[in-house]
Amino acid sequence: MFPIKKVKELIGSKVQVEMKGDLHILEGTLESADDYLNLHLEGAVEIFEEERLRTLGSVVLRGNNIILITPVEN
Repeated sequence: MFPIKKVKELIGSKVQVEMKGDLHILEGTLESADDYLNLHLEGAVEIFEEERLRTLGSVVLRGNNIILITPVEN
């Protein structure tokens, strides 16, 4: 299965995203993803060492800076 198909299956669910060069993880509801794995998250929060640091709201993440996308279990 291609990664984009798996990511598009996660639309509407909560995910955590690890970015290049950043120790923080972003968590939010995946609203959309394109063919370059650019992501739109709603209700995003920044997490460091399992502690929520700040609320970011709506964010767009550039696909080439993403290392890992993990679904969040409720």
